Amino acid sequence: MKLAIINDEVSQSLNAVISLSTAHAFHGVEIRSVWNTPPHRLNHDQCDRVRQMLADAGLVVAGYAPPVFKTPLPTNPASIADAVDSLRSALDLAVRLGSPSLRIFTFFRDGEPNPRAAAEMARSILRRVDIPETVQLNVETGTRTNTPDAATTYEFMEALDDARVGVLWDPGNGVFSGYAQGRDVLAEYALLRPFIRHVHVKDPAGRSGYVELGHGDISWPVVLDRLRADGYAGFLSLETHWRIGRVLTPHQRDEPWGDAFSADGEDASARCMKQLAQWVGVR
Repeated sequence: MKLAIINDEVSQSLNAVISLSTAHAFHGVEIRSVWNTPPHRLNHDQCDRVRQMLADAGLVVAGYAPPVFKTPLPTNPASIADAVDSLRSALDLAVRLGSPSLRIFTFFRDGEPNPRAAAEMARSILRRVDIPETVQLNVETGTRTNTPDAATTYEFMEALDDARVGVLWDPGNGVFSGYAQGRDVLAEYALLRPFIRHVHVKDPAGRSGYVELGHGDISWPVVLDRLRADGYAGFLSLETHWRIGRVLTPHQRDEPWGDAFSADGEDASARCMKQLAQWVGVR
């Protein structure tokens, strides 16, 4: 297992992220917003700079996390075209960053999750886009999407049936959404195990918010032991989502970028990075 931090959970300054990552012996950085630029608004020069700065520090780009398909389910030619353009643009930036993966969503749900409708739309969009062999697409288990838990994500993956697409498992989102609250996290993992290519690490306290890693509802040491036993070799990306002295707003969770989101993240993330590194045993 390799450790990464989503950069804007620490700071909008990439230098601050690099300093903290090397201090805790992390292997890479997952890129979201940087220098107060949302991930989908980065330009090629910024991507080149990110890639070079990380390489100079002995770090790698662990993933790229723009808000692809983090929209209502497209219902007309114009919204479908927008989704196609969003994916194409994100793939271009992922390649420029040298990212091994690109996180995508399954559209905001309207009422109860409808993973099959989401899969049908995703299939239609994917047919129109050339996916570089160097970039793995990973569907996130998203709080407000059509795949908030393992069961809905499994249904989506079975319906999509596309070998180019894996799963970014975020069990914290499942609990926070309410759909996986109170469930056995290892049972959730077992259902998705064949598809999991990337993992986001954060710790929810029910549906009230996120807390310091190790103080919430996810038994992360148990999860990490199972991942290790199963030979998981992908990234664990810390997505802190916890701040000392304040709680992220729903808007900040939906659009997690910029100084307003990153504020107070450095100390909180440092604590969680230390804990995660100890659990994984990187030192």
